[in-house]
Amino acid sequence: MAVEVKICGLSTPETLDAALDAGADLVGFVFFPKSPRNVSLQQAATLAVRARGRAKTVTLVVDADDALLSAITREVDPDLIQAHGSETPERIAEIARLTGKPVIKAIRVKDDADIAAAAQFSTVASLILYDAKAPETLGNALPGGNGHAFDWGLLEGGKRPAFMLAGGLTPENVAEAIRVTGAPVVDVSSGVESAPGVKDIGLIRKFIEAAKAAR
Repeated sequence: MAVEVKICGLSTPETLDAALDAGADLVGFVFFPKSPRNVSLQQAATLAVRARGRAKTVTLVVDADDALLSAITREVDPDLIQAHGSETPERIAEIARLTGKPVIKAIRVKDDADIAAAAQFSTVASLILYDAKAPETLGNALPGGNGHAFDWGLLEGGKRPAFMLAGGLTPENVAEAIRVTGAPVVDVSSGVESAPGVKDIGLIRKFIEAAKAAR
């Protein structure tokens, strides 16, 4: 079975179209003001309409309040919500109830303890996304999209429910990441950019091609 690919942090029709034309299975829009990939409700709504029927749409939030979640649900109507902050299992359950959408919970990983911590979300999140925990030495680190990978060996050989893999993935290393982890879905943002927040159409195409050819 081919690996599914999510291109996250899209903000323009041109880069969205490139991802869709190349075969992206999921496309992500970021709602986090500190991110260079942040979009407005209107931007995301326009892009979501453009993607509908071609790929699943995902809205990424970071410790979002009910007002923002309700606005996203009403204006964008995404297929999934991605919670990328410090949300508790109880909050993930609340988000699912409030929005009526499946929730992806991002887990930032440095070591085995972080992998183990994902278990507490198993009954409330529809999917776990393993992302890299930013190094403590990295100034102005974001919750995700920092371009850093974690030790993929932490996921090697483990028996776990379906998950997504993110963190430092690029067209050059995604095939190896899939081989090591067995990830059924990969998620990329900074790895297909020419500058922070600026998606590169050529890199998007190369990434999807490499991921799809990995199995």
